Amino acid sequence: MVETHENTPVVIVGAGVAGLTLGNILLNNGVGCVVLEKRSRAYVDRRQRAGAIDSFGVGVIRRWGLGEVLEGDPIPQDEGGFFIDGRAMPMDIEHDEDDGMFVPQHVLVRNLTDTFLAGGGDLRFEALDVNLRDVDGPRPTVGYRDPDGTAHVVTCDFIAGADGFHGVTRSAIPADVSTEYSHEYGYSWLTVRAAVPTDPMGMAIHERGLAGMIPRGADATRIYLQCPVDDTPEQWPDERVWNELEARFGTPVARGEILAKQVVPLRSVVFDPMSHGRLYLLGDAAHIVPPMSAKGIHLALHDTDVLARAVLARIHEDDASLLESYSADCLRHIWNYQAFAAWITDLMHNAGDTSYEGEFRKQIARAEMTRLFTSPTAHKLFGELTAGTN
Repeated sequence: MVETHENTPVVIVGAGVAGLTLGNILLNNGVGCVVLEKRSRAYVDRRQRAGAIDSFGVGVIRRWGLGEVLEGDPIPQDEGGFFIDGRAMPMDIEHDEDDGMFVPQHVLVRNLTDTFLAGGGDLRFEALDVNLRDVDGPRPTVGYRDPDGTAHVVTCDFIAGADGFHGVTRSAIPADVSTEYSHEYGYSWLTVRAAVPTDPMGMAIHERGLAGMIPRGADATRIYLQCPVDDTPEQWPDERVWNELEARFGTPVARGEILAKQVVPLRSVVFDPMSHGRLYLLGDAAHIVPPMSAKGIHLALHDTDVLARAVLARIHEDDASLLESYSADCLRHIWNYQAFAAWITDLMHNAGDTSYEGEFRKQIARAEMTRLFTSPTAHKLFGELTAGTN
């Protein structure tokens, strides 16, 4: 078997938001890196995922000189609202200096990819059987093979594991070193990708369960329907999806072609530590939050920002202190937003459906929602957390 050997300062595993943002930052600051992605470019370009970038995330991208990647199909976050018990409710919450936006994640990744490649970045799609060796040594290696069978070994100074929750990099941290903290919420979301305009736009709180219609482009919508954890997509034929949306929103909805369906259990997970030796995890490789919080991209970009500063300090200034504190620095922030994610997830689901927590918790949740709209103090804190600036 043919095997090649090469060297680079940083290997980034995963070409999602975290990996490509880090790659662009390093490239723009004179640090060589290789980005490995197991999927093809065509697959990555059409991979549909979340699209909410809060004010903090937008700020990170712009501060690192990457503002052009936000172009595409941005939709301001303040469009849309709540539908409670089938009635549209005014959305009067305003967040000072909140310039968050929706950018469909496949558009953001495509733009990050184009920017990285245009700048001369080394991005290798269809990198198969990625394996990490000697991550706790002075010069770790990352091996992989091409689809034609050619094997590659890349020696580096640092590895960034940005390959998602089901990726391989986290497994390079010994089991007796890593602790997993997790919480299951007891219900799932049926997530639906549909080729329809988003009408209505927003979230519906209803005794039948939570529902959401979120834009993913001019004629593309991501639909969410709360469902039991053991539901399957086969239990949700297209007609049932549309009928349930109309029941929960209390108004007719735009109907059209449904492109994909998936049942996603809601859970929170954190792995501690987020680093071992010269391996540093970021994004979903280190933690996940329920989609209700819209903080997945926020946390990925926070990790990226912290790691980028740490790597640049080590390479340009021979200062390793930020790398040494990387995990602790990230985890303080992560737990703050895990707390927000758990709170907003429980609040929004308990305010409608009583089958999980009962009528008492429903009334508590409704009281909390009222406070958000009437208390300046609660309003301010919620605005900071929503904007990602707390």
